Amino acid sequence: MLVPLALLVLGGLAAAVAPRVLARSSWPEREPVLGLWVWQCVVVAVLLCCVLAMAFSAAAAWQVVRGHVFAPAPSGVEEAYGLGLGSYGPWAGALAVLLACGGAWTGAMLLREVHEARLRRRRRHAELRLRAPRLPGEKSAEADRLVVLEGEKPEAWWLPGGPSDGAARLVVTTAALRRLKGRQLDAVLEHEQGHARARHDWLMHCSAALAAGFPRVPVFAAFRDQVHALAEMAADDAASRRYGRLTTALALVELNEASGVFGPAPTPLAQVPHRVHRLLAAAPRLTVSRRLRMTAAAVLVPAVPLLVAFVPGLSALR
Repeated sequence: MLVPLALLVLGGLAAAVAPRVLARSSWPEREPVLGLWVWQCVVVAVLLCCVLAMAFSAAAAWQVVRGHVFAPAPSGVEEAYGLGLGSYGPWAGALAVLLACGGAWTGAMLLREVHEARLRRRRRHAELRLRAPRLPGEKSAEADRLVVLEGEKPEAWWLPGGPSDGAARLVVTTAALRRLKGRQLDAVLEHEQGHARARHDWLMHCSAALAAGFPRVPVFAAFRDQVHALAEMAADDAASRRYGRLTTALALVELNEASGVFGPAPTPLAQVPHRVHRLLAAAPRLTVSRRLRMTAAAVLVPAVPLLVAFVPGLSALR
């Protein structure tokens, strides 16, 4: 029964310490893609701790589960975990049920988030078809179309494919076209395409589902907030690599200046000034060797729960 407890302690430490450590670090803004990768590895490690603890707790509580868990293991491995001690049965069963309920709740939150996202997407596609109907002879399978809408507010957004035609498109208002000059529109297009290529929408769905399901767990709330910020920075970098930091920064200013985000009062889009400053400051990237080391270190984070889980069994085989 020591292995499930060790996994829970490890997961709790990761959930409490990782957000504080990453919040104090400045490197994620210099390498937002690497920052997203590190956050995903930390969250996967926390979830893996819970899943493995649930499996071992259930194995300690019920012989049927134990037989399935250790069915492919050689003789002597099951005894190394000490799961057959009768005194642990009630506590192990309660813990397994609690963790199973948490897993079911996580799945329900993810399904709800995906369902709501689909409803929002269908509604926006219906509004788009109403405001910009397809012209006679226009190809229905044409992807990545640029749709121009009449509008007094400068806006641009990427709309994933709908159920009818599967076509994704960039939507730009006429006010945005009047404000965006030169290659600024191309930078905005590249920014949104960066989101689409990296599938940031799915990452945001997962982070939102975890934060909504477990609002009191610090790592999930921080994961949701950081995913949104780092995804925008990663898309900014994708645009700046092709069209320049100055062009991308000016495009952000032109699109958001009328929204009041650069004023003294705080707004929901208060991160835009920070993104503009980040583009203009041009902080140097991390060296290739350091990026490789950090990527490898992040991969090892989910490996720690696996190591804790399998060490007793591997020791019994020696």
